[in-house]
Amino acid sequence: MVENEKHIFKYNVSFYYQSTIIYFVAFILYVIIRGEIVEDSFKLIIKDPIIYFFGIIVVVSLIGLLYNIYKKRYLEISGNKILFVDRFNTKILTSEDILQIKISRRRERFNNKVFRFIRLKIRNRRRPLIIRTSDYENEEKLIQEFHSLKDRLSKN
Repeated sequence: MVENEKHIFKYNVSFYYQSTIIYFVAFILYVIIRGEIVEDSFKLIIKDPIIYFFGIIVVVSLIGLLYNIYKKRYLEISGNKILFVDRFNTKILTSEDILQIKISRRRERFNNKVFRFIRLKIRNRRRPLIIRTSDYENEEKLIQEFHSLKDRLSKN
């Protein structure tokens, strides 16, 4: 790998899309089931508190989706630096700041990708920084990049 090559991993918002769609479909189905069809017209029961509850869930989910799209978060690995970037600020970790990198292994019983973590022990920080690989697109390449960064740090 070339030292100055940039690798950008965008934040994965597909979970927010999926949950918003599922909540909206459940809301619509409940409205259809709860509504009354009388003489070829559809009458909605407005006094049902469950409709308001479903509506609030859909609105909160939509706000979360739009907020995460607006933030434009991504992780960038270039050379011996890791950058956590969003629309508002950038946090930079250099190789001097990173004391240790631990990458969780893929286990037989937990073959799910959600259980893959990368722990970074940072200088001047008590708790490790935990990166969930499933939060970023192209997670296999992300793990490869952290393995190569770990190898470069161990050589120094």
